[in-house]
Amino acid sequence: MEIKNKKIGVCMCGSFCTFKKAIAEFETLKNKGADLTFIMSFNAANTDTRFGRAGDFKKRLSEISGKELIQGLAEAEPIGPEKMFDALVVCPCTGNTLAKLNNGITDTPVALAVKSHLRNGRPVVIAIATNDGLSGNFQNIGQLLNKKNIYFVPFGQDDSLRKPMSLMADFSKIEDTVKEALLGRQLQSILL
Repeated sequence: MEIKNKKIGVCMCGSFCTFKKAIAEFETLKNKGADLTFIMSFNAANTDTRFGRAGDFKKRLSEISGKELIQGLAEAEPIGPEKMFDALVVCPCTGNTLAKLNNGITDTPVALAVKSHLRNGRPVVIAIATNDGLSGNFQNIGQLLNKKNIYFVPFGQDDSLRKPMSLMADFSKIEDTVKEALLGRQLQSILL
């Protein structure tokens, strides 16, 4: 399975400290011929942090894709009906978004994009970045692992001494996870 010419929606949530690492992986996907469209949560699209300005990140994403970003609910809703993507990647996926996805809450562009995309039985790949993965969001991860058409980028503890509950996906495995998900398989091993 090649990534070339695959239409991939990439959803970004507000794990701001991971944006630069995630964007580097998106550039790799683009360089390998993937057709990318970016979807941003309200927080990701509008919050300036010590990690960078929202406007700068949005400009870079538009440059990578050559397209306008999806930043609103009305723009995200047609994703499913129009069958816009072969796969949808949520990277970084925060604990807040994990909880929304697991509980069917669709009040952000990212959550609505996932719901809309899943209606067609197409794969959603989740690359988690959450400080409460082994506490408050552990049950959401477990339940999402059992849902049809949901696939996880392999993940593990990113700083077990200073942040013992934190989990982070290995973003370098996004491409391999997408390839497997397009074949209906979970990339193994999930736990790093």
